[in-house]
Amino acid sequence: ELEKLGLRDDVDLHVYEVPVEYQTVQRLIPALWKKHSPQLVVHVGVSGMATTVTLEKCGHNVGYKGLDNCRFCPGSQCCVEGGPECIDSIIDMDAVCRRVSALGLDVTVTISKDAGRYLCDFTYYTSLYQSRGRSAFVHVPPLGKPYSAEQLGRALQAIIEEMLEVLEHSEDKINCQHEH
Repeated sequence: ELEKLGLRDDVDLHVYEVPVEYQTVQRLIPALWKKHSPQLVVHVGVSGMATTVTLEKCGHNVGYKGLDNCRFCPGSQCCVEGGPECIDSIIDMDAVCRRVSALGLDVTVTISKDAGRYLCDFTYYTSLYQSRGRSAFVHVPPLGKPYSAEQLGRALQAIIEEMLEVLEHSEDKINCQHEH
């Protein structure tokens, strides 16, 4: 749906479907970062427990015990051996949540600090580690429970545009601080 809607004109959108497989994530995420060198990667995952569109603040390194679609689980139960326990996104999710909620879309947006220690969290941590925090993760409920594809597409469009806005403003502040 987001591919149909697109983003603002100065944004080059690439959409990939990431399989629910630990080993594929470990190969694919670094390869995508290398191929595109993006300003930001936003991962979107479906959560059967979600009833809102949920912005995840951080990814976790350890605690992965569930088998993936290939019936595999990392023996170490972690994403990156020796990596930090938790990595926060550099995107201020509270600000994004406030700004998107103020737009009056017919979708509720919330915040979470736990993406669930399965492939969503594993993918998010892998991407955060690869990008030094320049990633985001959005959990969405299953289609029709309660939102339509169109509602979710519009919400994701607004969320990603706000994330880019927040990122651009935070970089302006960082650049300003380095000049003095």
